[in-house]
This record gives sequence, structure tokens and C-alpha cells, in this order.
Amino acid sequence: MRNRWLIALAAIGIHICIGSVYAWSVLTKPIMQQMGLSLKQTTWAFSLAILFLGLSAGFLGSFVEKYGPKKSGLTAMIFFVSGMFGTALAIKMNNLSLLYIFYGVIGGVGLGIGYITPVSTLVKYFPNNRGFATGLAIMGFGFASLIAGPLMQYLTAQYGLINNFLILGCIYMIIMAVSAAYLKPPVNNVSESSLAVIRGSRGISANEALKTWQFGALWWIFFINITCGIGLLAVASPMAQDVVKMTPAAAASMVGIIGLLNGLGRIFWSTLSDYLGRGYTYAVFFAIEIVAFWQLAQVSSMMAFETLIFLIITCYGGGFSCMPAYLSDIFGTRQLSAIHGRILTAWGIAGVVGPFLVSWLRESTNSYSITLYFFSVCFILNLIIALVLKYKGKKLQSGNLAKIKEKMIKAL
Repeated sequence: MRNRWLIALAAIGIHICIGSVYAWSVLTKPIMQQMGLSLKQTTWAFSLAILFLGLSAGFLGSFVEKYGPKKSGLTAMIFFVSGMFGTALAIKMNNLSLLYIFYGVIGGVGLGIGYITPVSTLVKYFPNNRGFATGLAIMGFGFASLIAGPLMQYLTAQYGLINNFLILGCIYMIIMAVSAAYLKPPVNNVSESSLAVIRGSRGISANEALKTWQFGALWWIFFINITCGIGLLAVASPMAQDVVKMTPAAAASMVGIIGLLNGLGRIFWSTLSDYLGRGYTYAVFFAIEIVAFWQLAQVSSMMAFETLIFLIITCYGGGFSCMPAYLSDIFGTRQLSAIHGRILTAWGIAGVVGPFLVSWLRESTNSYSITLYFFSVCFILNLIIALVLKYKGKKLQSGNLAKIKEKMIKAL
């Protein structure tokens, strides 16, 4: 059996590479200037990448289950790195369509496959601490912008925008290839020490999960949490400057701290969920966000504004990291990658809906307050659904531990 901590490191390696998509804003102005694009045109490349992340995760989850984490990880690397190299070509040729195709579509497919590939494998190595395990990997995705942002800024300034994508493409190729090569499902010996791992491999299929009300409920609360969170992320800096008169430099610093807390929130909340339970953890998220968004609509103090933003962002990040463990709690890990992929379609859609909703309401009302009140109300519904899931969403399992053990004994 592989060393489970090295498996965790491999998972983090993949997520740190693909998570660099969150540092896109660092490249927005350089791309606008070099290609002569508007902000809206440039931002669509990012929106497409998130959209195709969700779609590819949703439709290719079965591919990950069929071919295993190693081949899936290498496939993710090929798509993601091709997207980086293709983006360099698009900038060189000054072609907007190529930018959308390579960064948005091809790179987005790499994001989706790479996001779900390590999760089900890692969960099986930490059957008694599923929240902690998934939090480790998904924390890497959240932290990635802290590394990628300054690195992109440096490479662009020193070597130019095109070379930035070429250099990063080479770096990501090496890290993702090495990480994917180490990923391997656990090989279980039939002993008492491995019973937890065997138990963690049970569950229902993705198609069976899709037919349950629990899946629909989880999809909805995930969608709302991301829509509101990513909508807030999209306007955090200008909102800080407009509402509490923060300077551009201070707003930029706040955005950097947001990236840090996004990552820390993922590991903190997912680890806590192992003790508190996933249902209660999501209920706590939504209770916090009801109050935080409502207060944010009325705040005038800079310190209070930042505190509320940071609190919301930790819940936003925690929502991502707790979801795979919650899915495994209810549906098992038999086809966790496929089920997780289906849930991630919510992210793809929310990545488009969230920023659009915030910008539309801001322009329509000339205020952020209506948007924030609306988000607060959305979380009231989410809290109700979370509590119903906690008390009515019982574990759905097909398969029997004794039968699995018997089959493994025969196989040996």
C-alpha cells in the first residue's frame, strides 16, 4: 500500500497547480493591454474555465472511476497544460476565440478532471477522517492563488506575458505528472486493521445517487453557497472601496488575506466536520452566513466589513472541502468521483450566475445592499434544507461488509 501522507501530498500537488485559476485577476490587465480587450471580454475566459470545470467534472466522473486516479491525473495534466500553452499561442496571435478555447474550454476540462481525481482515492486512505482528508487536497486549491499570484506577476514582469504561460505550463506539467504517477487506490489486506478501508469502499452508484432527494438537496445548497460566495469574491475589492472607502492598496491586501482564509477555512471546517458531523457543520455555515450577509449590507466600519468578509469566505471554502466527505457519508465511496463530479456542475453554473447576479443587481439598484440582503434570505432556505438533511438524509448503502470481505478472501 502507498504511504497515505504521500498520497495526500500528491493530491495537494495536483490541486495547487489547477488552483492557479483563482489567480486569473493578476493577468487580467496584462491580457487586456496586450490583446486590446475589454474587461468583460477578458473575464469571460475565467468564467468559461469555471463553467467547463463543473461540466467536465459532472460528465467525466465515470471516466475517473473507470480508468483510475493515475490515468485520470495524467489526462488532467494534458488538458490543463495544453490550455496553458494554447493560451500563450492565443496571446501571440491576438486571437480572442483561441483564448476562450484553450484557457476556457480545454483548460477548464483539465480543471474538472484534476479536481475530482485525487478526492475518492484520498478518502479511502483516511476512512475515519474523511473531512480532514478531503480538506487537505481542496485546501491546496484554495491556497494556490497565494503562490500563483505573485509568481505570475513576477514572470510576466521579467519574461513577458507569453513566456509566463509557457514557463508555468512546464512547471505544472512536471508537478502534475509526478503527483498523478503516485496516485493509486489502496490495496486492502483482509485484516481487522483494513476493515475500515473495506467499509469505506461500499456505496451506491452515481446513477442511483442522482435519483435520490438527498442528491438534489446537496446540489442546491452547494449551488447557493458558491453563487453567493463567488459573487462576493468577484466584487470584494471595488465593494470595499465604495462602501467603506478603503484605498486600492488596502483592498488588494484584503483580497490576499481572502485567499489565505479561503484555504484555511477548507482544512479547518472539514476537520471540524469529522467531530461535529457534516450535517451540523453545514447548518453552522448557513447560520453564520445569514447573519454575516445581513450585517454586511449595513456595515460602515472598515474593521467590521473585513471581519464579515473573512468569516463568509471561510464558510465558502469550507463548503467545498466538506462536500466530498458528506457525499461519502450518504452515498459511500463506491463511485465517489462520479457523484462528486455531478455535484460540481453546481460550481460551473454558479461561476457564471454569481458574478452576473451581483453585477446586474448592483447596476439595477446602484447599491450592494439589496444583493447582500437577497443572499442572506437564500441562506435561510439553505439552513432549513441542511437541517432536513441532517435528520432525514440517512446513509444510503448497497453492499454488505461481510460479502466484500468474503470476496477479498477468495481473491487472495
